[in-house]
Amino acid sequence: MQRKPLGIAVVAPANRLDPELASRVMAITARLYPEQVRVHVHPQCHMSWGHFAGEDQARAAAFVEVANDPAYGAVWFARGGYGSCRIAQAVLPQLTEAARHKMYLGYSDMGTLLAALYANKFPHVAHGPMPTDIAREDGDAAIRRALAFLVDRDPKALEPSLAGAKHVAFNIKTLGCLLGTPLQPDLSGHVLMLEDVSEYMYAIDRALFHITSNPAIRLVAGIKLGRCSQIPANDPDFGQSEVEVVQHWCQKSGIPYLGRADIGHDSNNKIVPFGEMLVA
Repeated sequence: MQRKPLGIAVVAPANRLDPELASRVMAITARLYPEQVRVHVHPQCHMSWGHFAGEDQARAAAFVEVANDPAYGAVWFARGGYGSCRIAQAVLPQLTEAARHKMYLGYSDMGTLLAALYANKFPHVAHGPMPTDIAREDGDAAIRRALAFLVDRDPKALEPSLAGAKHVAFNIKTLGCLLGTPLQPDLSGHVLMLEDVSEYMYAIDRALFHITSNPAIRLVAGIKLGRCSQIPANDPDFGQSEVEVVQHWCQKSGIPYLGRADIGHDSNNKIVPFGEMLVA
C-alpha cells in the first residue's frame, strides 16, 4: 500500500528565509521525493520586521499553527540567527497533542525551541540542517541529509558516534543563554555535543566556564566537541585551541571529555536526535 505523503512545514521563529533559497529547497525535494513529500513554506518565513521574520506575535502564531496541524508530520525550522527565545515560553502552552507527535529539526538559535520542547517531554526533536543551509558550499548535501532523516530516518544522516546513550546537541552560545531559565532541559546522563561559529576564542572559553559550572550540566555523561568555525583573529592570540579550552573546563568541572562530534555550522552538519537514538 502506498504511503501517505509526509507533510513538512517550514517556519522561521528567528530570522527571515530568502524566498529564492526556499524555492531551491523545494526543487530539490520535488526531485528526490516527487510523491513522498509535501513541503509547505509558511508565508511568515518571508516576513521582515527589523532583525526578525515578522513581529514576535506573527512568528509565534506561525509556529503554533503548523505545530498543531495534523497535516504535517514534521516542522523544519527555516534558519537560525536570533529570536526564538522571544516566543518560546508563549508558544508552549498553546501546543496540542498533535504537536507532540511530530518531528522538529533545526540548530543554532533553534536550539532554544528544541530545548523547550525536550524539556516538556516532546519525544521527537533533533539538531540538524535547515533550509537556509542550501546557501552554503555543498549545501545540497545538507538538504538531502535533512530530508533523508525526516522522510526515512536514514541512519546514514546521523552523527556517527550515536550509540548506547542519550544525546543532545547545541550551539555553545545558545545553550549558555538557556541555563537558569525555565527552558533549560534536564540533561542528566546525556552526552552533550557542542559547536559554535563566529565567536572569539575568549568568548568560547567564557561560555564553557559558564556551561560547565552549572550544577545540572555537571550531571551529563560527558561532552563532545563539534566544529567551532570562523573563529575571528584576536590580538593578542588567545593561545589555546577550542579543543584545549573544552578539555580545560571539563577537567575543572569533572565532566568527562569524550572527543569530537561531527556537527557544526556547515554543510557537513550531521543529525543528532535528542534522547535515545531513533530507529526507522
